[in-house]
Amino acid sequence: MAPSGYDVAVIGGGIVGLAAARAIRRTTGASVVVLEAEPRVGAHQTGHNSGVLHSGLYYRPGSLKARLCTEGREALLRFCGERDLPHETCGKVVVAVSESELPALEELEGRGRANGLDGLERLDPRALAGIEPRARGVAALRVPQTGIVDFAAVAGALANDLVEAGGAVRTGARLVAVRSRCGGLDLRTTAGAVEAGFLVNCAGLRSDRVAALCGLAPPVRIVPFRGEYWRLAPGREHLVRNLIYPVPDPRFPFLGVHFTRTIGGAVEAGPNAVLAFRREGYRRTDVSVRDLAEIVGYPGFWRMARRFWRTGVGEMVRSWSKPAFVRALQRLVPDLRAGDLVRHGAGVRAQAVGPDGTLVDDFRILDAERMSHVLNAPSPAATASLAIGTVLAARVAERAALAGRAGGG
Repeated sequence: MAPSGYDVAVIGGGIVGLAAARAIRRTTGASVVVLEAEPRVGAHQTGHNSGVLHSGLYYRPGSLKARLCTEGREALLRFCGERDLPHETCGKVVVAVSESELPALEELEGRGRANGLDGLERLDPRALAGIEPRARGVAALRVPQTGIVDFAAVAGALANDLVEAGGAVRTGARLVAVRSRCGGLDLRTTAGAVEAGFLVNCAGLRSDRVAALCGLAPPVRIVPFRGEYWRLAPGREHLVRNLIYPVPDPRFPFLGVHFTRTIGGAVEAGPNAVLAFRREGYRRTDVSVRDLAEIVGYPGFWRMARRFWRTGVGEMVRSWSKPAFVRALQRLVPDLRAGDLVRHGAGVRAQAVGPDGTLVDDFRILDAERMSHVLNAPSPAATASLAIGTVLAARVAERAALAGRAGGG
């Protein structure tokens, strides 16, 4: 191949794209390049999440999410242990604050057991107080497998692994055009042209646009939701020992505002889920005319909005009103006061929405000629990243006839 040619090009240098590239290189020996639009890897969803290592509690048994979360969690724990990356399996509690939430809590426990979680423990109020003294509820579920990790550090280690194995990572290389040719693909990026035999789209917030550049009509559209966080003020971290979650609304793929101790010892509170007016809209004032026009021009968005507008209004109120955000958190920790919180930051979730307004819940991978497109990989994608990478590597090996190539490149 020419110097700019590779067997496989992975679009997107987040944790999923890096895990996929590493797995492809390790299992097939193919020459691999990661093309990342930003100046560094892990710049968006990977670097703007709460750092929770998910257990697999919430996901429908038998779903791709359930299987890959469990497999990925175990693989990620091994990866972090081998490389001495900061991580901790500290457990969490899911708290029912009223009798009406008990059936949903029981359903969660059933899902967790079906997904292979051992050691789940139902707690009465006294037992809950023994684990999280400031939390209050009529019952709770303790999930020992949940942990915390530095996903940005994991992404950096994955990139290093890939480069050491002979792969390449190009930053500042936003994909702008794709053209099929005999035997491969010509990719034009802001950092120059690249030839590839196969393309893997792990572009996250822009995954549907990358699919469209490749000549496809993606069956879903990315609608960005900003999740805003507060942090417990210095000296008030004792209000939360580890992780405290509410019983989630089963209609949504969001988990509700919660408390998370980070690997650095701080405690984050949030996130809410509000529509972002820019795909990388980490601030309320961030607006992209193009991104906003795509949202309002998509029929699936309006069908979703008609169904969930009341919930959306509530999320917007919490975005602009600190007292409203505090009240939501006080359902879990009544001792919390407004002065205990300081603004922290935000992340943006790449949520796939179907034409009928459905919030796509499971991971969604679309295969096409010489391509695989990850069109929906929200939480727990970071936890599941190594497992997702293995799945993508197997698809590439099967469809691009790369399996068994020792050394390659």
